[in-house]
Amino acid sequence: MSTHSTAQLIGGRSHQCDATATYTHQGRRAYVLLDGIGSDDAVQAWTRTAARRLARAAARNGALEGLQQIHAARVAEVAEEGWYGQYMPSAVAVVAVAEPGKPLHIAWCGDARAYFLPAPTRPVRRLTTDHNMRQVLIDMELEPEPYARNRVTSYLGDTTPSAPLGSVMAPASGRLVLASDGAYEPLEDAEIAISDYLTGGPQKAARTLVEAAIAHSGERADNATVLVADFD
Repeated sequence: MSTHSTAQLIGGRSHQCDATATYTHQGRRAYVLLDGIGSDDAVQAWTRTAARRLARAAARNGALEGLQQIHAARVAEVAEEGWYGQYMPSAVAVVAVAEPGKPLHIAWCGDARAYFLPAPTRPVRRLTTDHNMRQVLIDMELEPEPYARNRVTSYLGDTTPSAPLGSVMAPASGRLVLASDGAYEPLEDAEIAISDYLTGGPQKAARTLVEAAIAHSGERADNATVLVADFD
């Protein structure tokens, strides 16, 4: 059995271009968070639609399989548009699938993250690795430049052949947290553990976390979105 809740704040952006969605199919439930790239009407509308599509695909086929399906579909749509395809809306994504009697399965592209809290008194564990230039430079044992984290190396519809899609398993019991970069980066920059804001039920935890993120963001606050799900 699981309970979940989401919370969003727009920050200093003109549009809320993060989106969440859930979908259940034959006992398998998908939880999705997308972070749209850019801030306008088109990105906002497409990201919301894509989140729902990814939730359905993941619930039916599995986390990684669903992500691969929606990614491939977007690549095909971009290719059909020719040179204009580079201007089409896109988003980074993280999806988790829960199925009775099985571990959680998480898949992602870009820098939306998944965290796992085994129990209230245990430390939070980050499950995903960012697909961005900061992580590329860290992997090369180089010092990342200040804005390297803003250049993602994978997203839905990325036509780069080497663009990665990640996947990982997590225990079936505990608290799962999906977060956009606007929700985790301000706290990370302030050297504050997100676990400090994950107490209480899912609704309280999600709201407290996004409020803390915006409070620590200053004048250039990004969209902040969190999905919190508890599994028995």
